[in-house]
Amino acid sequence: MSGPVSGPVSGTVPAVDVHAHVAVPVVEALCVGQPGYAEQQRTDAATLGEASIAYNRAHFGAVIPRLTDLDVRLAAMDKAGVDIQVVSPVPGSHAWTGRDLADRIVAATNEAVAAFCARQPGRLLPVGTVALHHPDLAVKQLHHGVTALGLRGVQVPTAAAPGLELDDPRLAGFWAAAEDLGAAVLIHPWGCTLGARLNAYYLFNSVGNPVETALALSRVIFSGLLERHPGLKIWAAHGGGYLPGYIGRADHAWGARDDARTTKRPPGELLRRVFVDSLVYTPGQLRHLVSVMGPGQVTLGSDYPFDMGVEDPVGRLLAAGLDDATVTAIRGGNAARLLGPLPGYDPSPGEA
Repeated sequence: MSGPVSGPVSGTVPAVDVHAHVAVPVVEALCVGQPGYAEQQRTDAATLGEASIAYNRAHFGAVIPRLTDLDVRLAAMDKAGVDIQVVSPVPGSHAWTGRDLADRIVAATNEAVAAFCARQPGRLLPVGTVALHHPDLAVKQLHHGVTALGLRGVQVPTAAAPGLELDDPRLAGFWAAAEDLGAAVLIHPWGCTLGARLNAYYLFNSVGNPVETALALSRVIFSGLLERHPGLKIWAAHGGGYLPGYIGRADHAWGARDDARTTKRPPGELLRRVFVDSLVYTPGQLRHLVSVMGPGQVTLGSDYPFDMGVEDPVGRLLAAGLDDATVTAIRGGNAARLLGPLPGYDPSPGEA
């Protein structure tokens, strides 16, 4: 058990890592033996490929202490200069689950994440999940997680299920509830629907994840969801995937074709209502991301503790050569706007 660890000094902007994960081993126990789980594993294996499967077995074995041990996590945060970490469950596909099992998985996950963060409430903020493939259930889970467990938001996949994209009308109630509650919705991919075309070189992740995020955000934007819900707080992992790198093509389609002009505002403008993390690896790419998204929409992100993440998100932010106001916003000010009040942080009127 870790002893008391204070949060940031009141009045200073804390460094807030919005992208970090915790393992919930009980979920695996709930899934084992379920026919749908075995099929999901076969699907993932076909997409990953044998070399990546073998590598992941070794990697996940080594990373488990960092996913579960509070003291190891706090030490890593201190080394990285991170004051507060936003903790979400390790992403995985549960779209195969029936209603009862889906509800049990979400309850176990959200309770575990909330309990883990409650051990250091000055340093850790909880983000849970919902069974988005059961839309009415997801609304109830969101309400319970935010109002009863103190979750700051929920993490959702890039599609609720095959044939149930994030812009599907059946999810209208979920998005309305998220806006009403002021809950952040973190879009985080798990692999890619391109299947076996990605089964070499870890393309499952290096290409698949940003492709899925770009597709999910494109559907959110072109569907008019952000115009219908101007108060909705959506965040996307890995710098928003590929979309910020080529949003000009979407803007061109919107201007050139009637079937793509589905919103009042062009896609690039709507994209700048979405929050993303800073996990784009290089100073030049981070500067470009800020130029596209605006300094008010980028948050710090490490993807702790995985090998596709970084151990020095604050250092990489400082290395980008951005102006002081932008650094302050990305360091923690934007996280406060996304997630609500931060422990130990009382922003000045100019920062609020």
